[in-house]
Amino acid sequence: MHLSNPSILVSVIIPVYNVEKYISEAIESVLNQTYKDIEIILVDDGSIDNSLSICKQFAQQNQNIKLIEQQNSGVSIARNNGLSVAVGEYVFFMDSDDTIDAEFIRTSHEVAKAEDANIVIVGDYYCKLTKVSALPTCAQFLKHDFLKQHPTIRFPEKIQPCEDGLFSHQLLALTDKIAKNPLGIYNYREHENQNHITINKNKEQVLYQIPKWLEILENFYTQNNLYQTKALHLALFLEHEPFELRFLAMPFDTYQKQSLQVLIKEFYTTHVAPFISNTDIKKLSKPFLQFLKANDVEKFEKYYRKHVLLLKIKEKLHFFNYKAQLKMVNIIPISKYRKYLRNRINANFAK
Repeated sequence: MHLSNPSILVSVIIPVYNVEKYISEAIESVLNQTYKDIEIILVDDGSIDNSLSICKQFAQQNQNIKLIEQQNSGVSIARNNGLSVAVGEYVFFMDSDDTIDAEFIRTSHEVAKAEDANIVIVGDYYCKLTKVSALPTCAQFLKHDFLKQHPTIRFPEKIQPCEDGLFSHQLLALTDKIAKNPLGIYNYREHENQNHITINKNKEQVLYQIPKWLEILENFYTQNNLYQTKALHLALFLEHEPFELRFLAMPFDTYQKQSLQVLIKEFYTTHVAPFISNTDIKKLSKPFLQFLKANDVEKFEKYYRKHVLLLKIKEKLHFFNYKAQLKMVNIIPISKYRKYLRNRINANFAK
């Protein structure tokens, strides 16, 4: 494919490992973008199925596809190696079992250029978040020059999960030039070999890696002197990644949860508590604050079960109230006013 203007090229980097069922569809979704000044960088991470053969066929048939082969080293090294040969003005990291909507790159690129953004948050769900301390790769459209300015910030090697969270968290801390593209549609495929399924099966390995996450954060915040200015950002990362996604969501046993609680509390006490303001503390979730105060796991879990139950009750009451309001609207004789009230009620319920 002829690249009409390399100066506005977008590099799409796809790490590949044993995805022969899905890789063709992933590549084709990028080739079918309405925005055409794209290079695709496929990084085969030592696949033992037909993934590499499929990638070679696409590379032979498309001039804008680069293929890198490496021994099995993990997704972080694959992404970093892809980035090292990228020439695009913007970079997007895509998973090899997913697809993107035909307008994904065009709409993301337009927002990036219009707002001179270093980071474009992509996707309606992620754009609606009020507290963003980390992002998955599918929600990051990145300015290449911004990445070049920070060559030490790359996907951490031999770490998964949270490699994308650590990468994005550091980048988000270093810029205010952040834009949003809610129109970018990323199609996340569900299958039996998805990362979250294999991660839950390897919970001991995840627990073993978390001290390394905290070490990376400590080094980053110390080297960039960010504790005073970004204490809330760091606290929100602790709340989201090791607390919500690991402590609450993974099937750890009591001993493992106790170990994780000690890790998080000690890190917070040393690296966040001395710097975070009382105003910013109020921006943290009630469960996380209770978790930090709790003396042991059993007391916290008792609190959290009650918290979840109360949330469910509130949701049911909210739903019943919504239905009751709609019924009341039906008795109003003026149709235009009925329609107006229904729209107001539906909008309030959706909030």
